[in-house]
Amino acid sequence: MSETLSANELISRMGDARFGLLDLLPEGDLAEKLIGLALTGPPPAPAAMAKELACLTLALNATETRDVRVVVFGGGTGLSNLIGGDSRNPLWPTDPFQGLKEVFPETRAVVCVTDDGGSTGELLKDLPLIALGDIRHVLLSSVRKGRLRSQYGLDDREALRVCRELHCLFNHRFVTRPGSPNDLLAGAGLDLTALPEAMWQGLSTLLAALFANPRLNPQLDRPHCLGNLLLAAAILGQKEEVAGISLLADLIGANGEAVCPCTTTPARLKMLYGNGVLVSGEFKSGQARRGSPVDRVFVEFAAKPQAHPQVMAAIDEADIILFAPGSLFTSIVPILQVPGIAGAIRDNRRALKMLVANLWVQTGETDMAHGDAHGHQRQRFHVSDLLAAYHRNIPGGVEGLFAQILVLGLRDIPGSILQSYALENKVPIYLDRDKVRAMGFSPIEARLYAQADIEQRRVIQHDAASLAAAVRVMWAIRNSPGEAGGHQLSGSGAGAEVLLDPLGQTANQRFAAIRERLRTLAIAEELLPALAEIFWRHGDIPLGHLDGVAGVVLLDREEWGRAQEWDTILSFYDPVDRLIKIRKDIFPDPDQFEVGLLVALGQSLLGNYAEEKRRLPVERDGLSLGYEFRLVLRPEAELRCFFSPAELGRFLGLVRMRQAAGDPRLYTRLVNGDEGFTPPGLLFGLTYAWYLDNRHVCHIEYKMSINRMTSCGLIPEQKRVAGRRQAMIDFFRTVVFRYNAGQLQPAGAVFGKVVQVQEAAEKRGVRDH
Repeated sequence: MSETLSANELISRMGDARFGLLDLLPEGDLAEKLIGLALTGPPPAPAAMAKELACLTLALNATETRDVRVVVFGGGTGLSNLIGGDSRNPLWPTDPFQGLKEVFPETRAVVCVTDDGGSTGELLKDLPLIALGDIRHVLLSSVRKGRLRSQYGLDDREALRVCRELHCLFNHRFVTRPGSPNDLLAGAGLDLTALPEAMWQGLSTLLAALFANPRLNPQLDRPHCLGNLLLAAAILGQKEEVAGISLLADLIGANGEAVCPCTTTPARLKMLYGNGVLVSGEFKSGQARRGSPVDRVFVEFAAKPQAHPQVMAAIDEADIILFAPGSLFTSIVPILQVPGIAGAIRDNRRALKMLVANLWVQTGETDMAHGDAHGHQRQRFHVSDLLAAYHRNIPGGVEGLFAQILVLGLRDIPGSILQSYALENKVPIYLDRDKVRAMGFSPIEARLYAQADIEQRRVIQHDAASLAAAVRVMWAIRNSPGEAGGHQLSGSGAGAEVLLDPLGQTANQRFAAIRERLRTLAIAEELLPALAEIFWRHGDIPLGHLDGVAGVVLLDREEWGRAQEWDTILSFYDPVDRLIKIRKDIFPDPDQFEVGLLVALGQSLLGNYAEEKRRLPVERDGLSLGYEFRLVLRPEAELRCFFSPAELGRFLGLVRMRQAAGDPRLYTRLVNGDEGFTPPGLLFGLTYAWYLDNRHVCHIEYKMSINRMTSCGLIPEQKRVAGRRQAMIDFFRTVVFRYNAGQLQPAGAVFGKVVQVQEAAEKRGVRDH
């Protein structure tokens, strides 16, 4: 009887006929047909055929997976959803026992640790920990019904009630300091006694530690997610991250080894855009709107990183290796930059390896793609772009990491739903099937969403149960012939070098150094928290940039004596008393205050460089043609400046100040009568602020926008201006912020030509309009 045959035996028999039963299934390759069959059941067919297809459906969905060892890499929502549903979703407690953890009980999640925003960022300021937010998120998703039953003797109804309480506990956020553990629970509407006794006693111990532990108690003064604090308490109690995670996992009903960080070495993300701007910090990069595609991602470790032995053992033993959907540059890539992990995955040649492709374009990361051979940027992002980005940023490239690409199919989703997403600027990542195949991978498009989400909530998202069912089908047919061959991507991927923090600082050490440095300056007490936050947020600012600053002061309108001839910026650096002076009335506006500080801080790097600045009128035949802007530098012996004389001269050349042949201290520039002109010091401050956050400096953003335009080749001036702009960005990255030009440079940008570009422009006498 066919009912006793395995899935592979049934598939083989159905495929032997000239017109097989599998031909009744919708278009697609074998894997796509079978996943569709497992998810939606057999199509209408004559009785005998329907019976055969029903048997195959049953066999696929009954494939034994209890002892199959699965390792999943990722971070945040994508990984959590794949493991057991998005545990931050308010609806999660209604159906918490789904996803990989239930189909494959031996599932291990390896989590990225570069998050630095929100509650996680607050913890990092004071404690020498890795990022905990994504770990907490995945940990809750890993709670299993079977564990709750065996460990605490719960029935199905009681297990659901426990998940409701844990969901409230782990996701509760507070903004004002609670007076006691009971106050904290009351604010969340929780009663821990509703949990099994051993569970609530363990959680109560962790809650008490938040108030009793002198390292944790100050955290109660900050806005936090309670789940992160419980995890921090467990880790500090065990004195080791993995042990603390395991303790909390076991306590709430997850496998003790269900979740593990990719490394216990604190790390920070650095994102390099195609225009040469480098942004440090995952949260900040997520807010960036650079108008240029992300080119490279680096992880800067506080010390020599090592993958935890638990991670390496799980990879070695894995039968299935999955890469979860999520933020392209902030979930998977940082994990694979931990030395040893990518190599261990490649060394496991028997495992089934799959990548689950992202569904939506992510603003700031995948809303732009590198273009064609001419360097034209594209707004549309494809699965092939996803693969190319992974290849470019993973040590050794994608060879041996995965062979199949699981893609959520949009074919049967109503156009009205897609249109509503488009109105919210949410655009899908498109599957370019032929190109993905040409790269050497097998694209597998399937209905990886829940029909109920479409019909009832009009929401498109990966469904945990559907993804788990698809993975089970892929496991069932793993020995069937596939289409994928060796990958055809050019290059060998990123280098294997490890980027280390030059000061060897963890995040909490960096924040402590910021506060300590600020306290050495003349700064009013009420300004210190705001300034510390700005320096914390802009991790690219070295504290050496404060060497020329004696303090920061706020001035009333009556005290504001600075001429606004060139600008309306309400801040400046005074080289006489070395103070950054900011108008008091902009302090209440955080954005205005931040921009004012950054502009003045940038100006301070030039120090007292200018001995004299003058405007001399230029006339001919009695007509005013404009003026000559003259700048005389101070003698080197009197110069107090962040830059060497050569670096200072390089900057002045970039802003088209001509050095006089007979006087190396004299720089001039001719300005037409109605031509806009920004003096070098102000331009430096504005560019400094723009480099750190381009959203608030529209003047410089406008100037730099020429780099995003496609050159038509008809106007050589466009190319020359773009070259100068690029040279300025490179100067700021390599000289102002001291990033190594050879190590941190975009793959497609032209570097090392700053002086040549400027000299060529000057020889032609071009003007910058």
